[in-house]
Amino acid sequence: MLRHLCVAGIVLAGASALPAAASPCLARAGDQTAPSGGPLTLATVLANVRQASPELLAAGLEVRARTAEAAQAGRWTNPSLTVEIENFAGGGEYYGFDQAETTLAVEQTLRLGGKRQLGEQAARASAALGEAECAVLLREAELEAALLYAELVAAVEAEALSAEAAELGEDLLAISDRRVEAGEAAPPERARARAEAARLKADAAGAASLIEQSRYALASIWGGDGEAIGLPVSGLQSGTDTDTGPAVSHPRLDAARAAESLGTRIEALERAQILPDLDVSAGIRRYEATGEQALVAGISVPLPIFDRNRDAADAARYRAEAARAGTRGVEARLRAQQQAAVARLRAAEIRVSLLNEEAVPAASQAYEAALQGYRIGRFDLDQTINARAALVATRLDLIAAELERNKASLNLRSLIGAAPFDGGQ
Repeated sequence: MLRHLCVAGIVLAGASALPAAASPCLARAGDQTAPSGGPLTLATVLANVRQASPELLAAGLEVRARTAEAAQAGRWTNPSLTVEIENFAGGGEYYGFDQAETTLAVEQTLRLGGKRQLGEQAARASAALGEAECAVLLREAELEAALLYAELVAAVEAEALSAEAAELGEDLLAISDRRVEAGEAAPPERARARAEAARLKADAAGAASLIEQSRYALASIWGGDGEAIGLPVSGLQSGTDTDTGPAVSHPRLDAARAAESLGTRIEALERAQILPDLDVSAGIRRYEATGEQALVAGISVPLPIFDRNRDAADAARYRAEAARAGTRGVEARLRAQQQAAVARLRAAEIRVSLLNEEAVPAASQAYEAALQGYRIGRFDLDQTINARAALVATRLDLIAAELERNKASLNLRSLIGAAPFDGGQ
């Protein structure tokens, strides 16, 4: 089972607080957006996607439209009222209306073979497919928003690291100033330290701009404004929850099965079209010459000589078979994607562990030693700068590895319908 293959996933901040949405595709989108200037959590992000995404609103309205069409398909056809006057305004004895015959009749079409019920079933299957397709859009929008939230968290962490690196550059510049003033270093060394400090400040400014870009990209998912959302209140953290649910549980599979059901319903409807409908009529005929009346009745049925709808039935059968094949293909792809996601998550967890437990501590110790050596004149400035650059690069690698780990876990959870992609349950 997939749950036994998964390595430790991530416990998403605030995921348990997500509101339940029994049928988000049938609810109209509201005006809720992320709290203006307030803290941002993954729960807030996903709630806004579910409530205010324009794409989901459009898909939900399409589901409502198909539901209305299903109700319409179950209606009886309206009867026809006909009035027919014969033998009037002619010549001889047929001059005027004395010899006229007036017929008043009601005609009703009888759809044989259960066509009305089959048509309604096909229309309701179409509505079910629309709701399944809307659920696919919802899952994709949720995943896109969750991944962008993870990138925003990483951007905030990278900006904090860049600011810290800029502070380290200022510290190194101060040490260089003292060494030059004490005659322990040449003035060019101070110029080099000042240039390096300025470069680190520029990097910090660039990292801050990435945060703004990530905020706008995230808010666009629900049609919001990046300036109206705050920064993440907390990051995505590691956990030990490995119970990731069933092997295959995804809206794409539900949509494929809904398409298969629709194909079956349409095939049955087209086969029923082979049986022709009946038009029955009944009425009263009045003879003006005698003032007498008589009942009239009739039946009309098309003769299925040239067209028996067999080609349309065959086309529906081919499409139904294609839908069944599509369901098998979707299920196979989902299983393969889940296995690949498990492998990516496992590799990302190993990389995060090695960087966090070995690489970062070692780089930190190397920098502290180089900085102390530079203070007492045992190391030159280049060695110290290189040690600091190695420390910053290693910590950036750790941030990137954590982002990759978080994305791998989010992708896996999205594929299997685990929290936070379970509707808040």
